[in-house]
Amino acid sequence: MNGRTIGIGVAGFVAGLLVLGATLWVAAPGLLMLEDESPYDYEETLAVFEEEAEAHGWSILNSHDMQAVVANHGADVPGVTVFDLCSSEHSIEILEQDEERIVTPMMPCRVSVYETSDGTTYIARMNSGLVARVFGGRINDVMQVASAETEEFIEAIVS
Repeated sequence: MNGRTIGIGVAGFVAGLLVLGATLWVAAPGLLMLEDESPYDYEETLAVFEEEAEAHGWSILNSHDMQAVVANHGADVPGVTVFDLCSSEHSIEILEQDEERIVTPMMPCRVSVYETSDGTTYIARMNSGLVARVFGGRINDVMQVASAETEEFIEAIVS
């Protein structure tokens, strides 16, 4: 191989990396976060969400009224409620093993219901099924099941 061929190869490789990086930069938010439009208004979506989560065996540990939080700081935004969800069955599988506890910053699962300025209501959450793949092993197994269950009751709401 001569220098010109190597130079072209290196330039092609670098260009490929740049295209890949740009593609990931643009696509990552859509891959890491999931969002579905609710057929209900904001208040009804909150109520239906709570009912569906509990009907599917999930506990709502807390709910955070972010609209009220920012109102205390002088901001006026449409409704945003973030739910902390827990399935003890899945949590135990992670919490009982020392080496699995690295994912505890992502526990409990969080799902938000929010309203946009045009009055449309959405349900959003992290794509935990995709994120789980990075960890592999037991963490992946548990998070895949938990993700599928969450998607099941969200689908019941939005369909």
